[in-house]
Amino acid sequence: MEAIVGRKDEQVILNQLLDSKKPEFLAVYGRRRIGKTFLIRQAFGNRIAFQMTGIAKANTSQQLTNFFSVIRELDKEFEQGDLPKNWFEGFGILKNYLQKLNAPKKVVFFDELPWIDTPRSNFLSALEHFWNSWASDRPDIILVVCGSAASWMINKVINNRGGLYNRVTQRILLLPFTLRETESFLRANKVTLDRYQILQLYMAVGGVPFYLNEIRQGMSAFQEMDRLAFSPNGLLATEYDNLYRSLFNHADRHIAIVEALAGKPQGLSRENIVRFSGVQDGGSLTTVLRELEESGFISKSYPFGKKIKDSIYRLSDQYSLFYLKFIKDQHRTGTGSWLSRIDSPTWRAWSGYAYENICLQHISAIKKALGISGVYTEESSWIDKERSVQIDLLIDRRDHVINLCEVKFTQQPFVLNKPHKEELEKKLFAFKEETQTRKSVFPTLITTFGLKDGVHSLGFIQSVVTMDDLFDNVLI
Repeated sequence: MEAIVGRKDEQVILNQLLDSKKPEFLAVYGRRRIGKTFLIRQAFGNRIAFQMTGIAKANTSQQLTNFFSVIRELDKEFEQGDLPKNWFEGFGILKNYLQKLNAPKKVVFFDELPWIDTPRSNFLSALEHFWNSWASDRPDIILVVCGSAASWMINKVINNRGGLYNRVTQRILLLPFTLRETESFLRANKVTLDRYQILQLYMAVGGVPFYLNEIRQGMSAFQEMDRLAFSPNGLLATEYDNLYRSLFNHADRHIAIVEALAGKPQGLSRENIVRFSGVQDGGSLTTVLRELEESGFISKSYPFGKKIKDSIYRLSDQYSLFYLKFIKDQHRTGTGSWLSRIDSPTWRAWSGYAYENICLQHISAIKKALGISGVYTEESSWIDKERSVQIDLLIDRRDHVINLCEVKFTQQPFVLNKPHKEELEKKLFAFKEETQTRKSVFPTLITTFGLKDGVHSLGFIQSVVTMDDLFDNVLI
């Protein structure tokens, strides 16, 4: 059996379920391609007594046929004529099959649950009845439901207000790999790249295992991006539309918002999302924003000292940003396409934004590098439109300090020259004057290869966080 890379917290939860003396109901959700099915299969192995995967865009009859074909494969006593007429009959058949098994733990696994619950199928009602009337009294049963449509899983299962109310005993939101997990995953696949090249991959595809699994040994990150993104049959060249349309009904609204955010690296307020995306304000916009956030495509932050209504949304999915900047509507393809873009103005703007996103996703690593892992903090951004000043990351600490973080993506140690220092001093002055904070404000640099000592940095920059520090937030 293939080893699980990373996922330490999730493995602890899954092992606890196997050791539990009571029935367990686990809901696993997370974006497409993130490794949910692999994790469940590897963690539970031969304890999986039944597994069914929903079929995209199939009707109820087809889903029931799929269900029964799995049952017949497991138990040859069933004949074709025994096909259940509805899901209540189907779960009755499943219960009878499970009762025949003599095993201390029986994992019942429904994968891609949102696809199985077709309109007017009453699947969820039958699942409720199966759990409430039988499985919830069986300490040998672990019911696992899994889905890529995160909002559906949260609304229909985890926060269900009907017969499944408060029935889920454990939940796992599976997130992309961290940089450290990505490094370990590539190493397990015999791919040997230095951290700068791993960072280049991560900036383009994030920590999505399915994409990372395509990286071949003996090739540079630039060669692999050429192949995956700029060849006619490259995975990343055709993934974008499938990614959103497989997760969301009426995905055009989701795509419109993602593309509006891609054009505004500083992020957008709700009001400006309406303006730039063309999606009308109202309850449907709230739903779309929530679905994108819960699925990990966008993130929401609160500007320093502002209220929830002033939230700023950013595009945080690395692949979507990469696709929209370099693949969509582009004509340059083939060998060398990606390398030819390096150091172009578009590449520099993209790399800076992508690196900022990675930093925001690795706050725990930044805190560790700053020596404040045990200090309560709140992270935010700050904008002074009148002075044209923007701070992308403030770490507001309970120990009466604020780290004002400047993120710089460079290909060598960063040199703080006079214009850079004056720009930082302007930000520092504007922030202190406008917010009237009484806390100490420490100018902090987050870069790739650190800071080169110079006359303008000595005594001014209080802390430096490097690319290597971002790889150090998870113990593998």
